[in-house]
Amino acid sequence: MDMEHQKQEVVGLEVVGVKSKTECVNPPAEKYSSYSCVDWKGRPADPAKYGRFRAAIFVLGLQGFEIMAIAAVGNNLITYVFNDMHYTLAKSANIVTNFVGTTFLLSVVGGFVSDSYLGSFWSIIIFGCIELIGYIVITVQAHVPWLKPSYCNVVLSEGLNCEEPKSSQALVLFLGLYLIALGSGCVKPNILSHGGDQFDGRDAKERRQMSTYFNFAYLSFSIGELIALTLIVWIQNHCGRDVGFGVSAAVMLLALLTVSAGLPYYRNRLPQGSPLTRIAQVVVAALKKRKLKHPSAPEMLYEIRDNARQLLLHTNRFRFLDKAAIIVPGEYIEKESSWKLCPVSQIEQLKLIMRIMPIFACTIITNCILAQLQTFSVQQGSSMDTRMTKSFSIPPASLQAIPYITMVFLVPLYERVFVPFARRITGNETGISQLQRIGFGLFLSTLSMVIAALVEAKRKAHRSPPISIFWITPQFLVYGISEMLTAVGLIEFFYSQSPEGMQSMVTALTYCSFSLGFFFSSVLVSITNKITTTASHGGWLSNNDLNKDHLDLFYWLLSAISLFNLINYIFWAKWYDYNRPTLPPPASKTNVNNIHQGVDKV
Repeated sequence: MDMEHQKQEVVGLEVVGVKSKTECVNPPAEKYSSYSCVDWKGRPADPAKYGRFRAAIFVLGLQGFEIMAIAAVGNNLITYVFNDMHYTLAKSANIVTNFVGTTFLLSVVGGFVSDSYLGSFWSIIIFGCIELIGYIVITVQAHVPWLKPSYCNVVLSEGLNCEEPKSSQALVLFLGLYLIALGSGCVKPNILSHGGDQFDGRDAKERRQMSTYFNFAYLSFSIGELIALTLIVWIQNHCGRDVGFGVSAAVMLLALLTVSAGLPYYRNRLPQGSPLTRIAQVVVAALKKRKLKHPSAPEMLYEIRDNARQLLLHTNRFRFLDKAAIIVPGEYIEKESSWKLCPVSQIEQLKLIMRIMPIFACTIITNCILAQLQTFSVQQGSSMDTRMTKSFSIPPASLQAIPYITMVFLVPLYERVFVPFARRITGNETGISQLQRIGFGLFLSTLSMVIAALVEAKRKAHRSPPISIFWITPQFLVYGISEMLTAVGLIEFFYSQSPEGMQSMVTALTYCSFSLGFFFSSVLVSITNKITTTASHGGWLSNNDLNKDHLDLFYWLLSAISLFNLINYIFWAKWYDYNRPTLPPPASKTNVNNIHQGVDKV
């Protein structure tokens, strides 16, 4: 029967509808998963041949190589722009935080493009190539002398005789950096979502495998960071920036080849249209019906049911949006515009986004602290005794490897030891809830700033001879435990709470939190310098010499802000209600061979 002539049948006020053309057509239930999409040739993907770890292993390789490439550049970037490009310390710190912040902010763009138009695999390939071009640009600049200022020792000259880069030189630098930011930012959310697409959340075995995949994904991330912060940073410091940046380019090329090699094994989820359009439809429909009264029961609101749609249970928060699902007497539901009438599940998608935003906002401060570890704490280490032996010195940037070393060991211990122990006490299958896990992480990030402030005060009191660089190890170690709790908990929280068709965009909020944290760091540095500047001396962070600055006071300021943020988070965590969607029944042969409308029994 022609779909244009098929009619929707209303049972009570629940409407059974035809699947959207943007959704994947379900193959037979006894052979294929109901959430299967297509293989690389566009055919329905048989789960016996496609997906699971046979495919996800290639995505794990991409995860490790991509983070290895960008971490080697980003974590040692302040040394390059300060020593080689001759920017001031404060400006160099802002360049780094703006670069990292932009990278993570663009993850929202990558998630939107993937969910709406390209799908996760092709988003990875296209934006991965853009990222590769960015690495090549900065490699060329670091190698060609006339593309950067003449050599000058910024520390010995205190920056007085060192010229900043010309406009053309700065243009090349920022062109390379922001090509990397665009590419990496748009690749990141699709790595997690593409890996998750290889597992069927309705199948118990594959659901467990999906959980294992996310643990391995963060382990792969940590290993990539470790190699970047040790081996590749060492290459940059001893073989030249051009060689180090060239290694990043080669690693990114290897990442693209790895993910491409898995193409014959992937399950590819088709784009489902713009999530922003669905959100806008709810807002517009609710505004148009703002004067209507709420029905006496939520069961009277409009809903569409079919065999492919994930239904979200109605919630009582933000009830003004429910008016978008009120059926006006006399409305012909079949022809009603989506800008006038929206199903409950579509409304609940917007409610879900609104509920998670306060949680998202509370994680920004902990990423502001991460920005300090990647900027000022690296310079802090540069002013200490970096000798490990008479012939070997530790590159200060490599201290950032400590959090990732911590995660390599703690993530498996957390999963195998802590979770079973906590489960026996709390009865929660994950030991503690995702929000509790994030809360503990926020507390530890506050503690790491308190430690950093105390260590900086000690460093300034013992300048000659300088204290060992290992004194700043505790602040990195505590933050590593914090990130293991906060970052992994946040990824699991966003992914588990994401509605169907918004996986990439909602997962991108994890990276968006990083972005805003780094941007807030830049603003906080500038405001602090402006407020603390007097006629007799500059601001706390206005000099190129940490011995003349007041980094310890700045760390105490961050500790106070972080403590207030933790109290704010506890309030919103108690307020939050977890989303528990209802899953559709498995597809039948009839649904595949003849796209038709079934009737839900009430």
